[in-house]
Amino acid sequence: MFDLNRLRTFRAVLAGGSVNGAAANLGYTPSAISQQLHTLQRETGLTLLERRGRGIAPTAAGLRFAEEAAGLMEQADRLNTAVKDLRSGRTGSLHVAHTSSAGIAWMPSIVAAMAREFPELQLDLRLGEQLQDPEWEPDVEIVVSDDATPPAPAGYLTEPLITEPYVVIMPKDHPLAGRSEIPLSELADEIWIDNEPVDGPCRRILVDAFAASGFTPSFRLEAQNDAAAVAYAGAGAGITAMARLSVAAVRPGDSVAVANLVDPTPTRTVAVQAKNSPTMSASVRRFLELLRERVRASL
Repeated sequence: MFDLNRLRTFRAVLAGGSVNGAAANLGYTPSAISQQLHTLQRETGLTLLERRGRGIAPTAAGLRFAEEAAGLMEQADRLNTAVKDLRSGRTGSLHVAHTSSAGIAWMPSIVAAMAREFPELQLDLRLGEQLQDPEWEPDVEIVVSDDATPPAPAGYLTEPLITEPYVVIMPKDHPLAGRSEIPLSELADEIWIDNEPVDGPCRRILVDAFAASGFTPSFRLEAQNDAAAVAYAGAGAGITAMARLSVAAVRPGDSVAVANLVDPTPTRTVAVQAKNSPTMSASVRRFLELLRERVRASL
């Protein structure tokens, strides 16, 4: 392998036609340029330059060597540019896992801003509750927890974003519609619509609240997502409960009534987890900034 600095020096001498010209262009002394050339010729075992009049010119071997070196230098320059871009987050990929509600309420504007600011960045977005590939590791993940300060997995930093209450959603002609608050115990005999397709933290938070109120809900209908659960409730199939961010994300409209759950009020914390790296990329830092801005705007 040849030293790239010596190759650059050799090319500068060819371009300028003299050692002094190359020294002026590169900011070196003429003696330093001469030493680089001498070392390069010793490494190659070739006579690359010869004197012509008051200047120097490439030999036939020097011309061929310069030709081959040009391609190598171009590749090196592309590699240097790629490294700088990767460090700054301008290229490469960003893996983000998120909850469904965050995906609707927060992610669209964040993704649009990231696409404008990092046009060559590949954004890989996935639902956290559906992650099945053990080889896929998020750089950033938006998670839900019943802990106000969710513990960080190994190698990640955790930052709580919001702690929010759950509300009940019922048909607009429900006898309890119109009340701003409803004790959970008053809903013990209702038909409940399950909106959590997997046994995740959101389900556990609700189940714990039901247990604290002394009953087990009758889940007679399972919806695959929050929007479907709201639609079923609006059609009169039962009632459902979800966090406020989920309600804002699905925009339930006027077919349902929404009331705060109290005695107890189930709550969840939404947090962001990012890889703990001393060289956190600009794309990750910017994503976190945009996320914080979006969260503040939604409060």
